[in-house]
Amino acid sequence: MSGRGGSGRDRPLGQLVPAAGSRMSEMKFVVTVERDEDGVFVVECPAVPGCVSQGRTEEEALRNIQDAIREGLAVRAERGMPLTVTTHEVEITS
Repeated sequence: MSGRGGSGRDRPLGQLVPAAGSRMSEMKFVVTVERDEDGVFVVECPAVPGCVSQGRTEEEALRNIQDAIREGLAVRAERGMPLTVTTHEVEITS
């Protein structure tokens, strides 16, 4: 968690961006990164349900989540499921 309050607006976590000079599309996703009690970096992509990976370093974990996202999207496409889910940013006051 970032500890910052939200604006109350919907926030797209996965968005299609045309890749320059290519027919393939590039997708960008927001991911969360936290370190567990054993020092392993755990990364999750909230826009793709169940998409979690890890690594010994933050860089390794971020590389691994890219593969997990690709595989998760492929499975969702094969099953005719929406590729991503809607996420919202909410503001909490104390």
